[in-house]
Amino acid sequence: MKGVAPVSETRSGGQEPVDLGPAQKSVGDLASEVTGSFSQVMSLQIELARLEIQADARRVAKGTGLLVAAGLIAHLIVILASVTLAFGLAALGLPAWGAFLIVTCFYLLVAVVLGLFGVRSYKKMEGIPRSRETFAATKSVLRRESDTAR
Repeated sequence: MKGVAPVSETRSGGQEPVDLGPAQKSVGDLASEVTGSFSQVMSLQIELARLEIQADARRVAKGTGLLVAAGLIAHLIVILASVTLAFGLAALGLPAWGAFLIVTCFYLLVAVVLGLFGVRSYKKMEGIPRSRETFAATKSVLRRESDTAR
């Protein structure tokens, strides 16, 4: 074909232009070569990012599964320790219902304290103050520009 640079096979199976030297290439050929190279670099970067995200997603899934299993086992330990504590109090002479009531009230107290800390934590949240600030500034700039355009 006329005007097409000769090509040579690369190790990866793709085709790569043969270097003809700067004197033999036109500006159009050079621009085409740069555009093709840029496109190839961008494609490779996107592929690399996709592969890295897939690897991270697998690690996140595995870690999440292990944490869920650990949480379930810890929950079972808390239940068994609670029953053990209640039976221990009953062995000290308390009626069984009283021992289980004491353990239940203890967990009720823990739940209330944790709930109050959680509510306090939510009340300290400010939302998105910097975004709100920049949005307001942008809005005021746009209003001034639209006022001056009239």
